[in-house]
Amino acid sequence: MSALRQQVPNAVVWLVLLTMPYWMGAVGGYTELASRVVVLGLAAMALNFLLGFTGVLSFGHAAYFGLGAYGVGMTIKYLVPSTPLGILVGAAVGTLAAMVIGALIVKLRGVYFAMVTIAFGQVFFFIAFRWNEVTGGDDGLTGWKRQALDLGFTRVDILGSDKAFYYLVLAVFAACVAAMALLLRSPFGRTLIAIRENERRARFLGIPVEQHIWLSFVISCFFVSIAGTLYALLSNFTDPRALRWDQSGNFVIMAVLGGMRSFWGPLIGAAIFVVLQDYVSSQTENWMSVIGVFFMLVVLFFPRGVLGILRRRLAS
Repeated sequence: MSALRQQVPNAVVWLVLLTMPYWMGAVGGYTELASRVVVLGLAAMALNFLLGFTGVLSFGHAAYFGLGAYGVGMTIKYLVPSTPLGILVGAAVGTLAAMVIGALIVKLRGVYFAMVTIAFGQVFFFIAFRWNEVTGGDDGLTGWKRQALDLGFTRVDILGSDKAFYYLVLAVFAACVAAMALLLRSPFGRTLIAIRENERRARFLGIPVEQHIWLSFVISCFFVSIAGTLYALLSNFTDPRALRWDQSGNFVIMAVLGGMRSFWGPLIGAAIFVVLQDYVSSQTENWMSVIGVFFMLVVLFFPRGVLGILRRRLAS
């Protein structure tokens, strides 16, 4: 019976996601907004793999998010007009960069780790900003668009149909979330939690802490790179803002807002952040102030996030 109760939240989440395009219009939303929720939810969950389950804070995940975005855009524009290949190239570029940078910073901890991730992220930002001939500079990478999917027996038009693209995003999201869940339930995932709870004790037990943190960082960046490719495909555009440090801050806000030590919390935080941003920004230019106040109230009075509030209500 307890095992069945544990599956109820999972079933509710997937039911909401599968039906979102059909009821978003009734609550004042639209299909593209639903796609943005899922994409940024994946990015926040990817960050949470490192922050919530390994206990390491990164403020540079926007670098790999942006590398994924530029990777898919530049592949379609300059190499091969293929959406799946663009996603693979974008994910590979972001992951390779994370492997190199992670090896350089893996021994740092706390604020030093976070600050160095910002520094490396800004390096990629300025490259994209200055390399006008290739990246488009501050104007962004334009002149490309996502391509129809050729499945052999049929072609799926994800360019003209927002609903078709949403379900492509959801399929990629499902694959990534399943992989994350399997990793976290494996001995590797349990080891990450042990490092988060007490790194010194984990080291005394003979666990290669630096190696596990490096792997966690690379895996987290792999998933956030995939989210970056989907984000670029959503609007057929990307610019240096996708690489900037404040985008990383948004991912951290989403994770903390929803509940950073829970699996689905960052997705809930991303949904609140994206919907609130969409609504408030249509009412006032100072929308970040509203989100900032809301975020501070949650952190001050509900440190376990929105999901923690829901769990407390259900338990009572």
